Amino acid sequence: MRPYRSTIVLLALLLVLSCCSLFVGVIDLTPGELLTGNFEQLEIFIISRLPRLLAILCTGIGMSVAGLIMQQLCSNKFVSPTTGATISSAQFGILLALLFMPASTLWSRAIFAFATAILGTWIFVWFIQRIQFKDVVMVPLVGIMFGNVIGGITNYLAYKYEMTQALSSWLVGHFSLVLKGRYEIVWLTVPLVILAFLFANHFNIVGLGKDFSKNLGVPYNLVLFSGLTIAAMITASIVVVVGSISYIGLIVPNVVAMYKGDKIRGTLVDTALFGAIFVLVCDMIGRVVIAPYELPIELIVGILGSLIFIALLFYRLKHGRKAIRLGGAGTSCCSTMPNLKGGADQ
Repeated sequence: MRPYRSTIVLLALLLVLSCCSLFVGVIDLTPGELLTGNFEQLEIFIISRLPRLLAILCTGIGMSVAGLIMQQLCSNKFVSPTTGATISSAQFGILLALLFMPASTLWSRAIFAFATAILGTWIFVWFIQRIQFKDVVMVPLVGIMFGNVIGGITNYLAYKYEMTQALSSWLVGHFSLVLKGRYEIVWLTVPLVILAFLFANHFNIVGLGKDFSKNLGVPYNLVLFSGLTIAAMITASIVVVVGSISYIGLIVPNVVAMYKGDKIRGTLVDTALFGAIFVLVCDMIGRVVIAPYELPIELIVGILGSLIFIALLFYRLKHGRKAIRLGGAGTSCCSTMPNLKGGADQ
């Protein structure tokens, strides 16, 4: 049971926090009233609270797994949907849908977001593969600059065609508009996460380099772009419903890797659970800190995520790819992980 101890703890914590989240909000819900069949509270529970919880769980799990996939394929712990231009590309796709199809449905906008997110992520990876001298910091900086270029184009078109107000819902992540019948697109993250788990070993091999993959008979380009497509589709499905939420795909995989190591199959479940907990906690903070008003989750995640990102940046620059091993006697030690392409030693 020792290898699964952290997984069991995270799962138990997630269940407790999920139950608490259902009863946090402007309108007070009580388990007793729900069990006695109070129609008004039952309606709020089914239409608002339960869909919101499910959207939060899908967002935390999806963004965390998408970040883990991108970090593994790019062999860089600072690559994520935020620093890999995936979120910016999805927002650009939503704007194109609003411009060319003003009466488009949520699913129509999702198709545009899928296409642009996949294309933007592919271009980013294609570009960094051609940087001769890259290190652990250079790659995400290139991604941030590329994302800012796409964001600048998006803002320019939004101002030019007076679409700023229509686009604003997707520029800042929040769960306040999540209702039954309007959030079901995020369920796409479930089969995509399962698909990522099935191909986890292939992602590990591709992360070790092109020559290593060919020696083992793994089609490098096919697995690389398939993994990036999965990560981009997860991100786009979340951005269409919730909006932009930064840092989740960057922070969560790094925190889990600190004690679980870099093997994606061994860390994927913990990454998904910890990501769901992180988003759930941030959402509950946003709901109670200035109640009865609500802060966007992007604000809470941005504050916490930026602080953790800076700490991780200094840690990686100083220690490289070290993982904290939890000892049986309650102590911990550090063991150096193998340096992969794009690591701190390059």
